[in-house]
Amino acid sequence: MSLLTVVIVLIVVGVLLWLINNYIPMDKKIKSIVNIVVVIAVVIWLLQAFGIIGSIGSIGDLHIR
Repeated sequence: MSLLTVVIVLIVVGVLLWLINNYIPMDKKIKSIVNIVVVIAVVIWLLQAFGIIGSIGSIGDLHIR
């Protein structure tokens, strides 16, 4: 995955989160939860994109011998 793709995705996610925070009427607690979930998802995606962690789907493929 190229660095340009990562930057574009981060910009799009940031703009969408900003739009949600500013233009969708929600309770402040719900907005905080949405922000936390999005940030965690983006961090996990970045870690996978740079190969620091493996695919989440491969966790279920681990077998104890």
